[in-house]
Amino acid sequence: MRLKKTAALWATAVLGGLTPMIAQAETTLNALFMAQAAYSEDDIRAMTKGFEEAHPDVKINLEFVPYEGLHDKTVLSQGAGGGYDVVLFDVIWPAEFAQNKVLVDVSDRITDDMKSGVLPGAWTTVQYDGRSYGMPWILDTKYLFYNKDMLAKAGIETPPKTWAELKADAQKIKDAGIVEYPIVWSWAQAEASICDYTTLLSAYGGDFIKDGKPDFQNGGGLEALQYMVDSYKSGLTNPNSKEFLEEDVRNIFQNGDAAFALNWTYMYNLANDPKESKVAGQVGVVAAPGVEGVSDVSAVNGSMGLGIPTTSKHPDEAWAYITYMTSQKVQDEFARLSLPIWKSSYDDPAVTKGQEELITAAQKGLAAMYPRPMTPHYQEMSMALQQGIQEALLGMNSPEDALGAAAENSGL
Repeated sequence: MRLKKTAALWATAVLGGLTPMIAQAETTLNALFMAQAAYSEDDIRAMTKGFEEAHPDVKINLEFVPYEGLHDKTVLSQGAGGGYDVVLFDVIWPAEFAQNKVLVDVSDRITDDMKSGVLPGAWTTVQYDGRSYGMPWILDTKYLFYNKDMLAKAGIETPPKTWAELKADAQKIKDAGIVEYPIVWSWAQAEASICDYTTLLSAYGGDFIKDGKPDFQNGGGLEALQYMVDSYKSGLTNPNSKEFLEEDVRNIFQNGDAAFALNWTYMYNLANDPKESKVAGQVGVVAAPGVEGVSDVSAVNGSMGLGIPTTSKHPDEAWAYITYMTSQKVQDEFARLSLPIWKSSYDDPAVTKGQEELITAAQKGLAAMYPRPMTPHYQEMSMALQQGIQEALLGMNSPEDALGAAAENSGL
């Protein structure tokens, strides 16, 4: 039995590009994950069980926190002298984490098969300054979800292709008395609002930073916030959007209280599940709209990766776990709430069956993903922007003044 255990760990080490090793009597890894969106907790527990069955000498202690606590939990664990061996991290953090040596540089562990098999855009999730700080795991952007039945009742034959069309369609639905607030967003003073704002900024052709200085207060960045404010003031947007996160958006939409919603991949199958949703079977999804003469679609890079904190005492076992969790076999098996990072997965009927509409939207959306700025000062910039967006929505400041103040306080 001992030989089988050693052989299994040896095989994983070779596949993951590690120096082969022999596991000690029982190694426990502490892994930090997110308790919202993308893979469910049940999915992650099932994946982890598969790893533990293949590696009886390694046990995984799972911890789930809301997205809003993920960054600080990871950083604070460094000062506490460790704590985690594997952490989930957002695409916006590698610059900060690299500068502060929070994550292990795993560039030398990335195999040729990984490099060639993973979608090129997915690698941007874990890279900074030419180095890799983990493996991409969640490949995601925000899509426009719509209620097919509501659109049909309003005489709307196809989902909107531009943000202007979305506003016009929402007005038709509201005027017909189909639903009071046709649009719902996640505009709470949190990173969720930045993701919605980024989607619109990409549509309007804006820039976060130009020549090393903030530029979101100009051009497309200003137009993006103006669209948000206009939608909010028009009565087309659910007024509680200013307090909503993504799960709130999902609940409103699948309860039949909105015709349109911007949200991540995971909402598609949940909102189409009769056990979860009142609108199952009526849920459509397309890439987020564009702006006439500027863009065809819009998208934010909302991907996430798995990395090893520099304080981990078990980096080899941690890498074995990461390579298992991000492997094509595992990702294809759990492709209902998060789409795989592997190119060939999209040719597999087992992955695409039943979610062809989502895959079609993903082919457009994932190709257009717009990055939030890769800067060590991202957290400071994001918080300043979150505050500016809230002030503009609440009428405390004009979009121009709100973004101007955010630029001054961005730390850039």
